[in-house]
Amino acid sequence: MGQEQWYALGEILLAMILGGAIGFEREVADKPAGLRTHMLVGGSAALLVVLGSFLLETYNARFTSELIRADPNRIIEAIIVGISFIGAGTIFRSEKGDQVEGLTTAASILFTAGIGITVALRQLGIALGGTVLLLAVMRILGYVEHRFISPTTKRE
Repeated sequence: MGQEQWYALGEILLAMILGGAIGFEREVADKPAGLRTHMLVGGSAALLVVLGSFLLETYNARFTSELIRADPNRIIEAIIVGISFIGAGTIFRSEKGDQVEGLTTAASILFTAGIGITVALRQLGIALGGTVLLLAVMRILGYVEHRFISPTTKRE
């Protein structure tokens, strides 16, 4: 295995670690998607972007014709669509039908995919900062909601 592949595995691992930090927060909050789900979402997003980069390199090396064009944005679009299905699975309506739960977890899953994509694009400062921002929103605003917003007025 070449050095570039080891570096790619490191990126995937970092995306999984950052996703794990987000997932751990969801576990602590006793939400439907937690540590493992978020780790896999971050890692899979990074993996797909890394593979897309390798794919572009392969196309450019083998095919110099203008007939074959590759658009790396399609990889990101496909990740978002796939992750949206996972996120939708965490959303459900309460038995009374008056509250929807899981929207924050679904959003955190989407955000985790974005973190994975960011790591794979080697924008590590943005990935680390984004993870810190997400955790701050979850913890600080979660505290504010529970402290100052009554359960009857809260809509998630």
